[in-house]
Amino acid sequence: MQHLPYRPLRQIAAALTVLITLTSCSNVQVEQYRNETPTFNMRQYFSGTLDGWGMFQDRSGKVIKRFTVTIATHWEGAQGTLDERFTWSDGGASGNPARRVWRLQDMGNGHFVGRADDVIGEALGQASGNALRWRYVLALNVDGDIVNVDFDDWMYLVDDQVLLNRSVMSKYGVKLGEVTLTLKRRNLQQPQ
Repeated sequence: MQHLPYRPLRQIAAALTVLITLTSCSNVQVEQYRNETPTFNMRQYFSGTLDGWGMFQDRSGKVIKRFTVTIATHWEGAQGTLDERFTWSDGGASGNPARRVWRLQDMGNGHFVGRADDVIGEALGQASGNALRWRYVLALNVDGDIVNVDFDDWMYLVDDQVLLNRSVMSKYGVKLGEVTLTLKRRNLQQPQ
């Protein structure tokens, strides 16, 4: 009977450890924030014009690019529009969009559905307490190729003007990078 060499067993054990680590990530649920204040009312916060400052970091933490965004928002009943206009630190040379228009639907009870031209299918959102979590697949331009990337997008309301946003990007469960964004409202209009 032949024995397996020790080295392949170590490699199998290491691969299993990586697999378990990847599948155990993101156990946080939005309901865990239900008692946090101020309460995030998406229709109230995303009403009027917002300014944002952000960055994209690769999986090692290196800042790859920075950006600013202006978001014009509007609601008619349960239907909302977020018109995002980006300015990139590389001038858009990497093929990142200069504009993304989100069409939102308030489904009630803190649930939202979003669509945009570069979102594959629907973005699903849920708010609880001061937090909102969006999950969606984005068709992202990577060095001239379009790659479908999973986004796990968390927003946290700090006060009636400031929102912090952290998005983790992954493909096949492997983290590719993060987007960090701070948003601030220009005015305090109430939704229609």
